[in-house]
Amino acid sequence: MTSILAPSHVEELIFRDLGLADYSETWNAMKSFTIDRNPGQQDECWLLQHSPVFTLGQAGLKEHIIDPHGIPVVESDRGGQVTYHGPGQLVAYLLLDIKRRKKGIRQLVDIIEQSIIDVLADFSISASTRKGAPGVYVGDDKIAALGLRIKNGCSYHGLSLNVDMDLEPFSYINPCGYPGLGVTQIRQFVTDYPTDLMADTSARLTKVLSDNLL
Repeated sequence: MTSILAPSHVEELIFRDLGLADYSETWNAMKSFTIDRNPGQQDECWLLQHSPVFTLGQAGLKEHIIDPHGIPVVESDRGGQVTYHGPGQLVAYLLLDIKRRKKGIRQLVDIIEQSIIDVLADFSISASTRKGAPGVYVGDDKIAALGLRIKNGCSYHGLSLNVDMDLEPFSYINPCGYPGLGVTQIRQFVTDYPTDLMADTSARLTKVLSDNLL
């Protein structure tokens, strides 16, 4: 069931908590939202988790899927290579009129990456970006991935942040097209964590994105 977290005026974001959602259904809904939106429509951010699925970006090579172990593979229209989504990973889809916000694609990527870094800093996790490899890393391990699609000056798709999930399926692929790339999550660095780490992370990301996208 969809819940609206924070409706506000056109420069701000409406945040919607979609819970556990099917990837293909959500992808189709994002495309429809973007194609059908009118010039004055408010931007939205959809926060959710996906049932287990591998997704290939537009430039994704199937050879980077070593063995899916029965997990569905979806060829998506986002940027980037192959990644894994599953319960315990926080996904944020950014449905933004970037032309109206006067944001370039590179600037939007920078904002998304910095927002993730800011959230991780709240947990006392030191993270960074890598030139030529979009996403956020803790040491040598990737903790967050991102991929966007721009259509008619508007963005969809977004980011995925590993919070408290089963990381094994990442070993079934070359994450983001990099053989042997390590993957980590917030849970591995937080000992004194809230009862609902996912809800806490989602609340922190909501605030940071609201601030950084203005």
